[in-house]
Amino acid sequence: MVELNLTGLGKSASRDKPLDVLILGSGPAGLTAALYAARAQLNSLVLVGMELGGRVALTHAIENYPGFPEGIGGPQLGELFQKQAEHFGAKVEFDTAHEVNLSKRPFQVKADNGEYLARSLIVSTGARPNHLNIPGERELSGRGVSYCATCDGWFFIDKKVVVVGGGDSAMEESVFLTRYASDITIIHRREALRAGALLQERARGNPKIKFIWSTVVTEIVGVEKVEAVRLKNVNTGEEALYLTDGVFIFIGHTPNTGMFKGQLKMDGKGYIKVDSLMQTNIPGVFAAGEVADPHFRQVVTSAGMGAAAAIQATRFLERERS
Repeated sequence: MVELNLTGLGKSASRDKPLDVLILGSGPAGLTAALYAARAQLNSLVLVGMELGGRVALTHAIENYPGFPEGIGGPQLGELFQKQAEHFGAKVEFDTAHEVNLSKRPFQVKADNGEYLARSLIVSTGARPNHLNIPGERELSGRGVSYCATCDGWFFIDKKVVVVGGGDSAMEESVFLTRYASDITIIHRREALRAGALLQERARGNPKIKFIWSTVVTEIVGVEKVEAVRLKNVNTGEEALYLTDGVFIFIGHTPNTGMFKGQLKMDGKGYIKVDSLMQTNIPGVFAAGEVADPHFRQVVTSAGMGAAAAIQATRFLERERS
């Protein structure tokens, strides 16, 4: 695995005066925002958080990001994002924010290494897929366990996969997987799907898709890769081993927005609400990437949102100076 460059991280940033832009999160949105802010010659800083590169750095291979016809490893792509941003002067610090005060400017952000002040803020803290939290899931993540059919479907051409979930995402992704996999089994803990009628119709009408009802996955089995799942019927308690090449888990996402509650407007699922210019309800605060995107959740869309957020932050600061 390619290791992302941590050189220079962990050193305290200067806090003598407020930053022009503080970027929370170092995934595709955050690092793209850093690139644009650096090229605009803004005094900016990226707080990396727990994962430099965000979720992309945990993805085995990415084949749908433009410019890489042969695909690229997730850690490698994250490293390239970082290098390009730093080439233009972007600064990153290995620190995790845990509290914000957006009631006055400069905005205050408390992190493990101290307090940061910023004239503008770009929130790109991402969203995490909900996990089953069962044996084998973490160990085989990226080795047959996936949370994104668009990202990983190609690796399962003519293979047998299972999809866990019964909502819209599970149906959409199952239909998408029929482009590649030879056999898709949807495993749902209830006897009826929660997905919309049209999505249900599409899934039920596809000859590659079948269903196992009233059943949960209790274990993902495999050594170097996924080989099977252990199933349990919730009504009878009966257990069985079900052979498969892959497990796609679609039981929802949780945006990393806890510290912004009560300050930034969010939808019913906790995603930050932004307009077409990545602006939140608070002037000077922008959001980009999966933290504000419950629909697409792609590297390319997150990068685009990050670029837009940084451009708007630049314009916001320019208007103040004029």
